[in-house]
Amino acid sequence: MYDLLGGLSVIEASSFVASPTAGLYCAQFGAEVIRVDPIGGGPDYRRWPVTAAGDSLYWENLNRAKKSVALDLSRGEGRELLQALVRATGQFVTNFPVDGFLSHATLAAGRADLVTVRVMGWADGSPALDYTVNNAVGYPMLTGDGPAPVNHVLPAWDLLTGAYAAFALLAAIQRRAATGQGGEVRVPLSDVAIGTVANLGGIAEVLYGDADRPRLGNTVYGLFGRDFTTRDGVRTMIVVVTHRQWARLLSALALEEAVAAVEAARGVAFAQDDGARFVHRDALMPLFEAAIASRDHADLAAAFDAAGIVHSAYRTMREAAHDPRLVADNPIFAARDDNPSGFAYPAAGPFATVPQLDRAPPAPAPRNGQHSESVLAERLGLSSGAIARLIDAGVVGIS
Repeated sequence: MYDLLGGLSVIEASSFVASPTAGLYCAQFGAEVIRVDPIGGGPDYRRWPVTAAGDSLYWENLNRAKKSVALDLSRGEGRELLQALVRATGQFVTNFPVDGFLSHATLAAGRADLVTVRVMGWADGSPALDYTVNNAVGYPMLTGDGPAPVNHVLPAWDLLTGAYAAFALLAAIQRRAATGQGGEVRVPLSDVAIGTVANLGGIAEVLYGDADRPRLGNTVYGLFGRDFTTRDGVRTMIVVVTHRQWARLLSALALEEAVAAVEAARGVAFAQDDGARFVHRDALMPLFEAAIASRDHADLAAAFDAAGIVHSAYRTMREAAHDPRLVADNPIFAARDDNPSGFAYPAAGPFATVPQLDRAPPAPAPRNGQHSESVLAERLGLSSGAIARLIDAGVVGIS
């Protein structure tokens, strides 16, 4: 963790992936992020993967370094306490609906300079999930190579939306510092998804050609890239993104003459043209398949590494978790044995490295209601007697 956002406090009322990710990134850079959840946890508090005891490893890692206040949000007094915390703090991240007791207009009535960042499904307020938004923008019909759509297991739009929401929060705070004005920023999954499609040229592509891109399996669109199998049965991905890498790949595989023959036969030159390599992959791929199939993976990987060629063997996530380069020797990780689940394992901190600052280890996630008493006392000035009354009445939960 780093203290780049020290002094910034954020109230977070959210669940699932996108909105908690925004709070996580702020917390990893030193902000005080206070989660407010229903007593006993929100709808994602037991989401898989879970331990044998039912503790969510998913929740535990999306909510590291945060504080937790537990309130009965089904009761008016609990909702009023959440509203008071938002107004007292001035920064709010949520994926609650636009209307209702957490609407920006309602909250800003008691704090005119409030900054609210609201993660949404569709911009009109309709519900959506990463998996349904992904279907809507067309990526499952580009993935794979058969007639059926192929869903991606990575919640890409949730993660991009969470990162964008964290950026939007800081942008709105910067505007407030300059103008004194608060406001609400709405970040719908659907707009992040279709906007990203547009930023990558996808909208322009299908309109220009009046057709969808063909499904290519593991072939990289527009470049020379695909998976190959070595002599000892290792499947590896190779991608060429520069002309120098192309020349070095040909040299490493001793394919200069064979590729020159394809160029002569087809009247093309591959040395400086990514697109030509992609278009003529029907002639190139068999050459590379044969050359790679004649070599063992260790030998091939050593040659590719020496030449600066981009490649990676396919592996399981369990194998990746045991890779020292990725985890054990990676400074973004630190072992934690104080996780709420009781399971000790390497935990991730901020992905960025700040060479000028010391990196603090990632903090554990809170238990539901772990900080209810301290936050209500510090933020709202409630006395110990008042807090005890709320706890006894079941309005406030503690752990």
